[in-house]
Amino acid sequence: MRVAVIGGGIIGTAVARQVLRSQPSASVTLLEKESTLAAHQTGHNSGVVHAGLYYTPGSLKARLCRRGVGLLKAFCAAHGVAYTECGKVLVALDAAEASRLGGIHERALANGVPGVRMLSAGEVSEIEPHAQGVAGLHSPTTAIADFVGVTLALAADAAALGATLRLGVEVTGFVERGTTVIVQGSGGFAEAFDLVIVCAGLFADRVSRLAGDEADPMIVPFRGEYHLLRPERRYLVRGLIYPVPDPRYPFLGVHLTLRTDGEVMVGPNAVLALAREGYRWRRMSPGDLRQAVAWPGFRRFARQHWRTGVAEMAGSLSKRRFVAAARRYVPALTAADVVRGPSGIRAQALGRDGQLVDDFRITRRGHVVCVRNAPSPGATSSLAIAEHIVDLALTS
Repeated sequence: MRVAVIGGGIIGTAVARQVLRSQPSASVTLLEKESTLAAHQTGHNSGVVHAGLYYTPGSLKARLCRRGVGLLKAFCAAHGVAYTECGKVLVALDAAEASRLGGIHERALANGVPGVRMLSAGEVSEIEPHAQGVAGLHSPTTAIADFVGVTLALAADAAALGATLRLGVEVTGFVERGTTVIVQGSGGFAEAFDLVIVCAGLFADRVSRLAGDEADPMIVPFRGEYHLLRPERRYLVRGLIYPVPDPRYPFLGVHLTLRTDGEVMVGPNAVLALAREGYRWRRMSPGDLRQAVAWPGFRRFARQHWRTGVAEMAGSLSKRRFVAAARRYVPALTAADVVRGPSGIRAQALGRDGQLVDDFRITRRGHVVCVRNAPSPGATSSLAIAEHIVDLALTS
């Protein structure tokens, strides 16, 4: 069997490896448009390994996140990739948020998250001495990992099993001929495959449409901007300090995150990116922006969340306002304590109805399998997603 995997992020490399673990005789080619692996979402996220606190019990996210955590931890140990269970505390600032923690606690228990427990205000301070709130929720097994290191190790495993890695090849089209699919790409690339698996992240919808899949849902890029604590102020954070998610808004909000390299990140916010690879304001693609704004789902989404969008943009333009959001949880934090850090782009699928696609979405059309939506906890779940995709692709 000849298999093409499109996308060299953590999910694509995990899929390439898993195909060969499942079918050692397969011929696998991984295609990545950039000159390096993990160039986009994988290489621009916070590095948090999510334990499965928030996700609807029984959903694909919940099941693959919990399975993925175990696989990822074992993989990192076997390959010498950084992985640390630093723990996470969700901090409630008032009684309303404290009451919402109860629901999150119930979900976490239903999902089988180990060791999760409710905290009093005093117990919050015992775990995170500089954090303040009226109550909290502690997940001791929530971890941090080097996802770029994981991706490179996955790619090395895949190559050792016989995969061919083709970097710098951008897929431009598909031609179906009987039971095969000819994948066309830049530089004159054209090869026939029996199975194509699309893990294209920020361009998942566009590549899927080339294969004949539907336009709905469309990827709308949201940029998450971070600041970094100055080295002398990193003591303010021991692990991960998170807000209680607001059910009216789809993103988690500004939080404080320890990284495996010792950095402490503050953020992210969530603003509409002006390009799918628009990591800074100055990076703009009129075509990407026009496509996003023209999507009926985006207009419906914007009407519902415009106030939050304005607030997020204000935080993007003002460091003081950005830090103020984090200071609600760590009052000792000041604007002078941070410097501008990296940014990432979340490839978020948005339906025609204006609703963000919450669960992972994986579709199949003929000989092409497409990962249409796999934002956070996609990296955490990557090895389990790979298992799921390969089972779907090779047994149906």
